[in-house]
Amino acid sequence: MSRIVAIVGRPNVGKSTLFNRLTGEFKAIVDDFSGVTRDRHYGMSDWNGIEFTVIDTGGFVPESEDVFETAIRDQVHIAIEEANVLIFMVDVQTDLHPLDEEFAQVLRRSRKPVVLCVNKVDNDRLRMETSVFYSLGFDHYHEVSATNGGGTGELLDEVVEFLKSEEPNEENDVTADLPRIAIVGRPNVGKSSLINALLGRDRNIVTDIAGTTRDSIDTHYKAFGKEFLLVDTAGIRKKSKVHENIEFYSVMRSLRALENADIVVIVVDATQGMESQDLNLFWLAQRQGKGIVILVNKWDLVEKETNTHLDYTNIIKESISPFVDVPILYISALTKQRIFQAMETIMEVYDNLSIKIPTHKLNDFLLPIIEAYPPPSKKGKFVKIKFVTQLPSKRVAFALFCNLPQYVADSYSRFLENKLRESFPLKGIPISLFFRKK
Repeated sequence: MSRIVAIVGRPNVGKSTLFNRLTGEFKAIVDDFSGVTRDRHYGMSDWNGIEFTVIDTGGFVPESEDVFETAIRDQVHIAIEEANVLIFMVDVQTDLHPLDEEFAQVLRRSRKPVVLCVNKVDNDRLRMETSVFYSLGFDHYHEVSATNGGGTGELLDEVVEFLKSEEPNEENDVTADLPRIAIVGRPNVGKSSLINALLGRDRNIVTDIAGTTRDSIDTHYKAFGKEFLLVDTAGIRKKSKVHENIEFYSVMRSLRALENADIVVIVVDATQGMESQDLNLFWLAQRQGKGIVILVNKWDLVEKETNTHLDYTNIIKESISPFVDVPILYISALTKQRIFQAMETIMEVYDNLSIKIPTHKLNDFLLPIIEAYPPPSKKGKFVKIKFVTQLPSKRVAFALFCNLPQYVADSYSRFLENKLRESFPLKGIPISLFFRKK
């Protein structure tokens, strides 16, 4: 199930401020100049137990000839088309703007759920001035202050209600329980070649199944003792809005595929290395608890010396630190070099995703380590961890019960995580440790 929420509106109404508040990640640049957001930003948010992806789009200017604003306009159209819910932001301090009315027409044509968000309502006087926005004709309406958080709770309550209604009915889907593997990455890294290499020439071993996302095809693969659904993000639709925004469109498709997947396979071009978009997808997959495999494609094009792949691996691990327990394989989709090994690794990570470690085994393993290497004291307080258990959740997570959970340092949590990874099959799996009061 994909859950994508796009924040849209004209320039300088506070979209990036709301994005930062929803995701808790201050990576969107916030400034008082219009048009600051030119690159898209993606982040994870959750509300009432529902996780979703948030997209911060640029400001929409319908008829501008400025090259940046034209590109932003096209990308906003793509975001509107791909998102499940649209948060339409307007600014009470600038009153109803003609661009708001134009944008409202665009959103109505999309037939997507739209939640109107009147921003910068920081006091009662401004609250009195919001009624003018009712003329835009949207039923779902909220007054917020993205800067101080006022009203955002009620806004999110309504957004997640729309996301709940998007849940598909999979009761009669015979493939619902199969591993879902998404092949993601930037354009031209070799995703299509990789998929063709995995499927081979024997087309009778695959059947096409309409995916839960419009425009994406899930391929049911059953051969060589393996059975899974391959979520294909390689194909690019021939749409007029896409030609100059292939990179952004590729990201949108990757976001949808990532949310619908169990395992995310990030394909990297060996001649270019792991770039910011790859890292964005990596951290989104990690945040969502997906299994992750990194395939460095076109390895046959790289000039090699004795330790080339080790140096390359170290560079990738440095960029994805601290979660470095991820399989990194060097392949060539064109020559099918290590393709079978890649498939074995992907299925191994899928098996790791469903690991259940008995409580007694966890305690027998971890408690002696904790006793030998206890958490460092803080403010003269000593943390004593008494009991460990795996939580019954979709993600791989553990609860550690102790007397002072607030004093456990992140570095100590990582130390225990590394010990778990050394002794249990957790490669490629993000894990969470929660310290709770006992």
